[in-house]
Amino acid sequence: QVQLVESGGGSVQAGGSLRLSCAASGLRLSFPCMAWFRQAPGKQRERVAAIAADGSTQYDDSVNARFTISADGARQIVDLVMNSLRPEDSAMYYCAADSVPIRVCRIRTSPADVRYWGLGTQVTVSS
Repeated sequence: QVQLVESGGGSVQAGGSLRLSCAASGLRLSFPCMAWFRQAPGKQRERVAAIAADGSTQYDDSVNARFTISADGARQIVDLVMNSLRPEDSAMYYCAADSVPIRVCRIRTSPADVRYWGLGTQVTVSS
C-alpha cells in the first residue's frame, strides 16, 4: 500500500522559513518522479518543485531561488525547504509521486496524471 505523509506545515511571518517533509512508503517506482504541489483556495493545484530519477530538480518560476527540493536515494524522504516566504505562498502543500522518464518529470507540471498523492499540509504566511 502506497502512503505519502506530509509534515512540517504551519504559520510563519513573511520572510520566514519552513521545511516540509514527505515520508513515502510502499513505492515501487522504476523512474521515480517526486514533487511538491500546492493549492490555494479558489485556485488550481500547481507544481512548485520536482526531483527526477537522476536527481535533477525543477522549480516553478514563482519559487525559484527560494525553495529547494531534495530526496534521499530511495525516495523515501522528500523535503522542501522554503525560504523568504511570502503571503502568496500560503496554500495546502501536497507531496506527489509517479514513475515517468526523466525528461517527462522535468516538463510535466500538471497534476492531472500524477498517480500518488499525500493528504497535504497547510502553510500560512502572514504579512
